[in-house]
Amino acid sequence: MIGVDAGSGDRLALGVLAQYRMATTEQMHRVIAPEVRTEQTRRRLARLRVEGLVDRITLPQARRSRVWFPTAYGVQLACEWPEMRGHRPSRTVSDPTAVRLKAGHTLTVTETALVFLEDARRHGDVCEPLDWIPEVNHPIGSGEAVIPDALLYYRRGAVDGDSGSMLRAFVEVDRATMGPERLAAKLTTYERLYQYVLVVPGRRSQFQVSPVEEWRRRYPLFPRILFVLDGTGPAGVENRITALRAAARPLAPFLRNVPVLAAPLADLLHHGPSAPVWRPVHDPDQRVPWTVRADQQA
Repeated sequence: MIGVDAGSGDRLALGVLAQYRMATTEQMHRVIAPEVRTEQTRRRLARLRVEGLVDRITLPQARRSRVWFPTAYGVQLACEWPEMRGHRPSRTVSDPTAVRLKAGHTLTVTETALVFLEDARRHGDVCEPLDWIPEVNHPIGSGEAVIPDALLYYRRGAVDGDSGSMLRAFVEVDRATMGPERLAAKLTTYERLYQYVLVVPGRRSQFQVSPVEEWRRRYPLFPRILFVLDGTGPAGVENRITALRAAARPLAPFLRNVPVLAAPLADLLHHGPSAPVWRPVHDPDQRVPWTVRADQQA
């Protein structure tokens, strides 16, 4: 990279844009360098643009915010780095028209990432910018797949005498662009992922091996599922949580092992995700932190 300092924040800035797909100037500043002046982040992004690694569009709304995204060259370069292997951005990530059309949802997903990143910094937990991985594909057979808006890795620090723990979560960000029933149907696909065992036709083994759910090849425990609700008022939030609760009723065995929680994005922004603002879908009258275990839910 001519003119790009790989040992500075340039590499992180490009990696974040390649992984997150897009971010405003203000979001990029909060992700990569909140301790310095915003002008330094602007200069860094401008330098990466001169090098042909990132580009930007200006949204007509939202005070004409600048939205940054990686170029095809930037994506190609970033995906060669060890920390980016296995996390391939979609092909449309570098297309300005696609960026403009997807900006509303993707920038909300980026803002949700910041909720967790900034909360971890406040509490001394470990959640680095690249621990938020959008759109990881999880096949469930018949050509179908579960693709959460993001997969979150988060290491919680020591609490009440324990030594802390690694947490993982599938995050679904809903901006009320689909009906409550369609949102709730995602619960069934996650339950299918929980049960899914890959069967390879014609493969035989001399040893008798018990089938193993495919998710166990990636995770020691099935990630908890977090629904972040935005784009609607209190009544709309209640309608969505009611639909999630109805979808959860036939999935009781699944819910005994996997926490499924929902919270309005406004509450996360105001209180932080570690506060008891999450509502278990099987009992939405409760308020719990997102770090709750399935066996801790009443």
